[in-house]
Amino acid sequence: MQRPYLAAPLAVAALGFTFTLAGCAGPAAAAKDTRAPTAPTGVTATAGSATTVHVMWSAATDDRGVTSYAVYDRGHEVKELPAATLMTDISGLAPATLHTFTVRARDAAGNLSPAGAPAAATTLAATAEDRTPPTRPTALRAAPAGPGAAVLTWRPARDDTRVTAYDVYQADSRVHTVPGTATTARLTGLRPGTAYSFTVRARDAAENSSPDSAPADLTTAPAPGAPPSTAPTAVSVRPARGTLTVTWTPPRTATGTAVKEHQLYLDGRFATTIVWGTQPALGPVTYTLTVPTTPGLRYTVTLRAKLPDGTWGDFSAPRTAITP
Repeated sequence: MQRPYLAAPLAVAALGFTFTLAGCAGPAAAAKDTRAPTAPTGVTATAGSATTVHVMWSAATDDRGVTSYAVYDRGHEVKELPAATLMTDISGLAPATLHTFTVRARDAAGNLSPAGAPAAATTLAATAEDRTPPTRPTALRAAPAGPGAAVLTWRPARDDTRVTAYDVYQADSRVHTVPGTATTARLTGLRPGTAYSFTVRARDAAENSSPDSAPADLTTAPAPGAPPSTAPTAVSVRPARGTLTVTWTPPRTATGTAVKEHQLYLDGRFATTIVWGTQPALGPVTYTLTVPTTPGLRYTVTLRAKLPDGTWGDFSAPRTAITP
């Protein structure tokens, strides 16, 4: 009769020594991952001040998934960032110094990709203390630039020294940076059928940032075969002490009836459901939300409507407001 395989290690004494016989290994272990990710592409470096450089890159790919990115300055690793992060500020640098940055991707097995093409930037010369921020950029416009991309344009800001960089924000998160001589930015990696709201801030060599520009909205084209956007439009937020007054235009339904129910989110988290007991108007509607009376609190507001079939529609473009 065939004996079964050992299910557990067995100790055997022989000549005064003890040996351990390993049990059956069972199915073959998963093959070791030895394939490195591809090199990150599109690496750029922009000096933002006398001591900082902003580095950006495009995502690498891997057969099992990228887990992190390592940023190098002249061959020395200066930062490691999670896979979802595709830009960073390198700070604490010496003024008026040339730096050359490369980026490598790492996977879960520790395999490192080749370095992407290097990007050079020279930090600005140190200047006397400057506490005056630039003026806000004006006339911001957003236009689609093919699937998943957009181009922003604006009029330049002014500064008592000079503008060294423009930072692009989406929903109060910085998503792009261009040099202070630029008045345009191309954004990629946008999701189809999604409402975005962009603002731009100017920055000088002392890291003073301007107020936000007026927002520019953009809804990307839906994916092939997807229905039109059902997001509320023309969203605005008026902050006051202890309140936020939100105004928007509900989406039009297929039957032409007004939407009676909306959800309001603050900073990406559900805050309240708004229900009209009577027939609401098809045009702009308004709701006032109570918030803490602490001045200087920053809120990002988004909305979505409950559609006639009972499902929730697309989110509106976000709006940011600061309490007085």
